Amino acid sequence: MARHPSGQPAVEVRKHVWAVPLVPGSVRAARERTERSLVLFGLESSSALFGAVLLVVSELVANAVRHAQHSPDAEVTVHMAEHLLVVRVGDLDRRPITLADTGRTSGQGLRTVAELARAFGGDIRIEPSADGRGKAVVVRFILPEGTP
Repeated sequence: MARHPSGQPAVEVRKHVWAVPLVPGSVRAARERTERSLVLFGLESSSALFGAVLLVVSELVANAVRHAQHSPDAEVTVHMAEHLLVVRVGDLDRRPITLADTGRTSGQGLRTVAELARAFGGDIRIEPSADGRGKAVVVRFILPEGTP
C-alpha cells in the first residue's frame, strides 16, 4: 500500500463524476453508470449497500429530471474513501429544496433517500453549488466493515 508523506498508509480514494442530461431515460443511464462505478470500486453487486446506492442515485436523478427545469443536466458524483461512500447529484436550478420537504406527499423520494442513508449510519444534506448557481443533494453512507 502507498504511504502518505507522514508515513501513514495512504487512503485510496475512488471517485467518478459525470454529467447526465435531464431528459427521460436519464435515470436508467445514471443508474447503469453508477453500477459500473460501484463494481470498479469493489463493492459486491449483491450487497444491500450496492442496492441502496443505486436506488438513491435513481431517486435523485428522477427528482432533478422532474423538478430542475432550468438545468440542462445534472452532475453525478460517486466518491468512496476510507469509511464513507458519498453520492452527490447537483443541478443548476436555483430553486431551493429542503429536507423538511420530505414530510409532504410529493417528497416521499427524499424521505426514502434519507431512510436509506440512515440505515447505513449516514445522512443527507442539501448544499448550494460553489458558484451559487444551483444546488446539490449529498448522501453519505458509512461503509460496512470489510468493504474494500
